[in-house]
Amino acid sequence: MGSRRIRVGIDTGGTFTDVVAVDEDTGELVTTKTPSTPAYPAVGFLNGVDKVLQALGERGDSLTAVSHGTTVATNKLLEGKVEDLGFITTEGYPHVLEIARQSVPDGYGNSYFWVKPDRIVPADRVKTVRGRLNFEGTELRPLREDDVRHAARFFRSAGISTLGICLMHAYANPDHELRVRQIVLEEHPEATISISSEVLREYREYERSITTLVDASVKPNIRSYVNNIAERLRDFTSDGGTRDDGGSHNAGGFPRDAGGSHNAGATTRDVPFYVMKSNGGVLSAREVVNQPITTVLSGPAAGALGAGMVANAAGISHVLTCDGGGTSTDVTVVVNGEPALTTEGTVGAYPSKIPMIDVVTVGAGGGSIAWTTPEGTLRVGPQSAGADPGPICYATGGIEPTITDAIVLLGRIPPHLLGGEIPLDVPAAIHGIDKLAETLGLGREDCATGILEISAWNQANALRQITVKRGRDVRDFTLVTFGGSGSLLACRLIDILGLAGVLVPANPGNLSAFGLLTVDVRNDYVQTHVSRHDRLIPSTLQTIIDSLTAEASVALTEEGFGRELHQYQRSADLRYLGQAYEVRVALGDGPMDAALMNQAADDFHRAHRELYGYDFRGDDSQHVEWVNLRVTGIGPITRPSLTAIGKGSGSASAKSGTRQAYFDGWEEVPLYQREKLGEGDVVDGPAVIEEFSSTVPIHPGFSARVDNYGNLRIVRGATP
Repeated sequence: MGSRRIRVGIDTGGTFTDVVAVDEDTGELVTTKTPSTPAYPAVGFLNGVDKVLQALGERGDSLTAVSHGTTVATNKLLEGKVEDLGFITTEGYPHVLEIARQSVPDGYGNSYFWVKPDRIVPADRVKTVRGRLNFEGTELRPLREDDVRHAARFFRSAGISTLGICLMHAYANPDHELRVRQIVLEEHPEATISISSEVLREYREYERSITTLVDASVKPNIRSYVNNIAERLRDFTSDGGTRDDGGSHNAGGFPRDAGGSHNAGATTRDVPFYVMKSNGGVLSAREVVNQPITTVLSGPAAGALGAGMVANAAGISHVLTCDGGGTSTDVTVVVNGEPALTTEGTVGAYPSKIPMIDVVTVGAGGGSIAWTTPEGTLRVGPQSAGADPGPICYATGGIEPTITDAIVLLGRIPPHLLGGEIPLDVPAAIHGIDKLAETLGLGREDCATGILEISAWNQANALRQITVKRGRDVRDFTLVTFGGSGSLLACRLIDILGLAGVLVPANPGNLSAFGLLTVDVRNDYVQTHVSRHDRLIPSTLQTIIDSLTAEASVALTEEGFGRELHQYQRSADLRYLGQAYEVRVALGDGPMDAALMNQAADDFHRAHRELYGYDFRGDDSQHVEWVNLRVTGIGPITRPSLTAIGKGSGSASAKSGTRQAYFDGWEEVPLYQREKLGEGDVVDGPAVIEEFSSTVPIHPGFSARVDNYGNLRIVRGATP
């Protein structure tokens, strides 16, 4: 048995796998990175676990829990690799996927034409069955089981083993869908099936259908990936023995797996394995394999939560996050430590109507490729060199210039990564940029700065999308930058967006992995109930809320949380009668009586005005309509605490040398080791602040001050 109790958070990105470990008894944090292995993601995962344990001098049996942010589901959808998928729906609705919605992405963008993407399931793989429910769940016509058997036999003979089932009004009554699944499995035992009444219990048949099909399509990949890691984790820890102190929860607040059997996703009885969900919570791996769609924004969600915790500790309530990785940059809004949520997300070409943190992703990561259009203009991304083959300077086979190549040419990052573990081939990067510059008729420095300028504007436009286009003033927010490449353009973003400043957390390259250690177990439950506010029946709402709460309670108990630890958040989706989309408002505690319902309506009016600039409060002709009721079950964990750092002795003591760097021109700029900077130390630009996981260039005219938690506060001009 190891001498310490170690909890680990692992975030797998396109280029690097980030790892943070916490000693649950002392609170000591250890961070590291290791190259991702896109072809075999589990390899990078286990390498990260092994590396951080070696840094702590511990073995596998010291692990008490592992939380993981994964991009397996996201990548499959982004790459459009949805194949061999079948669909069963109600007779009369075979074209629900083809009809879809009339909206055109981005208003046609810069093109005069928009080609509707192929639907997720071709028409010849859609089968309908007779039987019908009404919107209240009452059976109008019985299910024709012979239709179901015929469909199941067709899919079996065609070799199609992944199926989505979405019947009309199954959100109100799941009986027909449950019976369809049972019959299909009798006829086609090898089938992997998702049913809409378990994936999304909301009305709107297109969104419910597509969400169910997306869930089904990623289920085999998630199951294989999670089970592979679970099996290897089990082997990893088995030679070190097991822990058992007789308690139901370990010191980190994660419940023990009360089972002891190695079912899907389980590791060992004493080492729970959790996977990050898009809603800002985690779920045990054995349950995630049954809800794979909940992981589609797994990684970005963890970063937003970590940024929120850091900003709260620093006394900042309104935050924009900028999570820059090797492939992309993810941005979101966090207010008072809580990221903005949405159910209108899209991954790739597929809408996914599940609760998720409202993240906008732009192809502007360190590995984003710079290229020229046929018209001879410079573009950056969304294509990325990723980890394989990587930027040219990695010397691992990349031949196309990237953001990383541009910034290393300009001397704004060191000629190596991860403290020297990964040397960079600077001459190769210069050669690659020179070839691109020649095509554009530019000098190498102008070409490199142009690449960074385009990337900065790409990030700025994404930040405007989650602020200005959502009715928020971007100037009211502080930008928190993190990830390996997230802080490289911090100074430029201050100018473009008119921000008051930027906060760069300690160990910014590992903040998403740190966020995984701050996440509660969360599960969301929803039930559609459409009714005008003035016609609501309190007892009906109470029955629905009680039913959803009971579902949440069962799930938390199965996760190992005692009833005394269960927490619940209640909310409702409201709109004005005739509107197509809803606004979510919180429901207070207590019985669903007139006072609580009227308070919800008042909150809706207020939220509608904040979002859209107007409301119809007091206008009797504009009725408020309730649409969905929601309950989120929460199993709380004990979070690691942030530790204040000591007073600094002046930035000069952290100076490590100088390097030629290009800002307004080439000049010798000072280099600083971030770990040697203390509270109150100030670095004036031009300068470069370096650390193991990230680099922060400070442009001329900017300065950075270190606060009491080791965060860098960057502003234009002198620091306050």
